[in-house]
Amino acid sequence: MRTLIKHLLAAKEPRAGVLVQGWVRTRRDAKGFSFVEVNDGSCLAHVQVVVDATIPGAEHLAEVTTGASVSVVGDLVPSPAAGQQWELRATRLELVGPADATYPLQKKGHSLEFLRTIAHLRPRSNLFGAVFRTRSRLAHAVHRFFQERDFVYVHTPIITTSDCEGAGEMFRVTTLRGDIDRAPERDFFGRRAYLTVSGQLEAEALACALSNVYTFGPTFRAENSNTARHAAEFWMIEPEMAFCDLAADMDLAETFIKAMARAMWEDCAEDLGLFEKFVDREVRRRLEFVVERPFQRVPYAEAVEILQRAGRSFEFPVEPGAHLQSEHERYLTEEHFRAPVTVFNYPRAIKPFYMRLNEDGRTVAAMDLLVPGIGEVIGGSQREERLDQLLDNLRFHHLEPADYAWYVDLRRYGTVPHAGFGLGFERLLMFLTGVGNIRDVIPFARTPGHAEF
Repeated sequence: MRTLIKHLLAAKEPRAGVLVQGWVRTRRDAKGFSFVEVNDGSCLAHVQVVVDATIPGAEHLAEVTTGASVSVVGDLVPSPAAGQQWELRATRLELVGPADATYPLQKKGHSLEFLRTIAHLRPRSNLFGAVFRTRSRLAHAVHRFFQERDFVYVHTPIITTSDCEGAGEMFRVTTLRGDIDRAPERDFFGRRAYLTVSGQLEAEALACALSNVYTFGPTFRAENSNTARHAAEFWMIEPEMAFCDLAADMDLAETFIKAMARAMWEDCAEDLGLFEKFVDREVRRRLEFVVERPFQRVPYAEAVEILQRAGRSFEFPVEPGAHLQSEHERYLTEEHFRAPVTVFNYPRAIKPFYMRLNEDGRTVAAMDLLVPGIGEVIGGSQREERLDQLLDNLRFHHLEPADYAWYVDLRRYGTVPHAGFGLGFERLLMFLTGVGNIRDVIPFARTPGHAEF
């Protein structure tokens, strides 16, 4: 049976007859034998395979080049070389798949821009192997966090007829040709349909039956924004809690972010070392910063006043009633409070229709969690549970209540206070790894003008 290299290198004693299968990183020849470094993606480290020129399969050594796949049987023995505990003395070598001289991942430095052009091969590099292992382990940590707290994992639709955020930046789904707006009733679903921007509205319906639920799935935004923080397809984590107010929502969100930072330390230690060395020297310090310091909480109006008194020349002017920009959010966390920050009670006009109107009639029970190096990682709110007020909110945001009839129904039949939040999984990964571009934490990124692979 095949042994993963991560288990092989953690062995406590020598082992005979081990089967290792993977891809060649390098081969170095000496008189009568060769040293072949093999990696199978299970960990950052490689195993050094010592291949004697007399063993079965050694006649193919000339084709065992960088990028080739091999299957090796051998004995795990202590290594005399410095920096490694074990090596594999091969007793049989099989060349599974050769790689010719055009293989682009030769042993040298490659820019991130170049690696994006070979997204089908970049997971074999040290950096992207670490990124995608981390993505897997953190996805598991997300599920573990909510399952341990008795949240029900629910699957919400990918195809929807509702614009959750009310921004209109949605991808149309249609089987019609020509003028697709002339007769939407003839379309596949009998009406206009879109790829979802959020599972929140459906999660609210499920929370009003199951109490605490969460979604974790793909979402899509047709926002023509070619920045390092935006993608057209990304994954969202969206918990929703019945009988919950904004304060409890903030408590859960802050606890979640701290738990994910701890999971990065505990579950991804080897790969975190690579990120710290080659990607962002401050990443470990930032994780410690978030884990060890309590979140500060500040109302939006007070945050604006702090920014206006900062004596700083921001690229985007600070104006009451306007969205906070990343530079503003980072100033609050990194310079003013020197702690992660939760900003709450935002102006009604800049937030979506579903957020609960506060008693002042001007702000809503919304919150954003800000962390150093990134800014906002979580946005959430207490939802508007009052029927009359929800209808007023829809009109305020120039939305047609009939388009949200089923959502409005939830306020007619056993309505309860409820709250939740959403965060982009890729944005979370950027914070936890220090990787600066969202395209580099997604295996095959979809951005404006780019949908290769």
